[in-house]
Amino acid sequence: MEIKHWGDTILGAVAQEQITEGRMVCLTSNDYSRNYGSQEDLPGCKLPDDAADAATCRYVITFESDNRRTPIYQPHPAFEDASRYGFEQDANAPFAATVYLTHPQVQEGLTIPSGSGAALFGEGIYAVPSGAYIYSADIETPGTQLQVSYAASTAGKLEVYDAGGIVAEVVYYDDDDGKLTFKILH
Repeated sequence: MEIKHWGDTILGAVAQEQITEGRMVCLTSNDYSRNYGSQEDLPGCKLPDDAADAATCRYVITFESDNRRTPIYQPHPAFEDASRYGFEQDANAPFAATVYLTHPQVQEGLTIPSGSGAALFGEGIYAVPSGAYIYSADIETPGTQLQVSYAASTAGKLEVYDAGGIVAEVVYYDDDDGKLTFKILH
């Protein structure tokens, strides 16, 4: 996902399910906590389950900003009161985790794991790769109104407006690489 221009709303949130970066999400309650409650004050976010949820999807999701040195382990092994970031306990090594050799926010189309921090961008202009929207010929026309899909296999993807709530409009479609640039409406 590329951020072309962001508005006033950027929220920290916790993914309540696995969500592919660049999808549209709505706010919900947060069921996760980390390190003695450090995530308890953040809202949760999720993909839409029905038309009502889809109409409230006003945020595009990306990975949280991360200034850790690589490699980055997701999930990071941890036990309360553990030394060496949890690796000193036998139960944490070997461990099952995704290991990122570069920061995940610089790669496109990766999945944000459930329970992980995320950044939600509200009104603004963003570009997403071809897997983050449902293609139709109309999506190539600037000004085309977009809604959010809530079907199980395409939840959170933008599609051409049919009868749902309008949440965005097309700014530009790149024929060369299939990137869709869109504007989230207020």
